[in-house]
Amino acid sequence: MAKTTRVTKKRVVKVEAAGKAFVKASFNNIIISLTNNAGQVISWASAGKMGFRGSKKNTPYAAQMAAEDCSKTAYDLGLRKVKVYVKGPGAGRESAIRAIHSAGVEVTEINDVTPLPHNGCRPPKRRRV
Repeated sequence: MAKTTRVTKKRVVKVEAAGKAFVKASFNNIIISLTNNAGQVISWASAGKMGFRGSKKNTPYAAQMAAEDCSKTAYDLGLRKVKVYVKGPGAGRESAIRAIHSAGVEVTEINDVTPLPHNGCRPPKRRRV
């Protein structure tokens, strides 16, 4: 049986001058997404996408390279100002923000949206002797 291939139409994202930047910095990787105000992704990059492997992915240099690549693409499409939302405890948080700013995209506001545990998980039952 021959496989039928479906042609998918490329989604058109409306790029405005202002948008949002989401930086997710975990212990293993860093992911940067630049979106418009509706939340549609204009461009994204990660340390793994840039070719870093293993423990090199969570370095500030890898975050800087990923942020530069992502913000240059968005700048060419017309993005000029972003509000930055940073999540996670990773090493490359500040260097990613600096790289976004140095690529020509103005950073207007920085918000830390790292989730914090309130009371934690329920502890296990008391041990029977």
